[in-house]
Amino acid sequence: MTTSSDTAADGDTDAGELFRCTYTKLVWWVRRLVDDDDTAHEIAADAFVRLLSRWTGVDRPQSYLYMIATNLVRDHWRRAERERLAIRSVTSDAALDAVGYPLQDVDVRNLLQSLPPRLRDPFLLHYYAGFPIKQVATLLRRPEGTIKTDLFVARAKLRTALGRS
Repeated sequence: MTTSSDTAADGDTDAGELFRCTYTKLVWWVRRLVDDDDTAHEIAADAFVRLLSRWTGVDRPQSYLYMIATNLVRDHWRRAERERLAIRSVTSDAALDAVGYPLQDVDVRNLLQSLPPRLRDPFLLHYYAGFPIKQVATLLRRPEGTIKTDLFVARAKLRTALGRS
């Protein structure tokens, strides 16, 4: 007979196993998106905390974990952009801004941010996290054909944006 304490222990074991199997890969993935080790660890840890707060109501914990991390990375970019805009408005010195924020560092992030979430999420999961299309479809709960189309459209939009700059 299973007691409620046995069930809780099994849930803890499952969460611990997910952490052991996924944390390093999640940090590596986030690191590629935010280009900072400390921020990557913070985002990965926060994603796990948020997942654990809803652990009993989540069907696919790993998928949910990556979606939380994706949203946290998006929040990080938004916050960084707000900070840059605040600094620009305070300093209003274009030369200082160009030195402080090299163009190439911001361009890729801005281009990815310019994609709608419907295109950005599969793009990040496939090209940055390295998930195969089938797994991206599972993570995002969309058909594989839709993911392939979204990736094609995202690449076309990025190619066009890069051609303009």
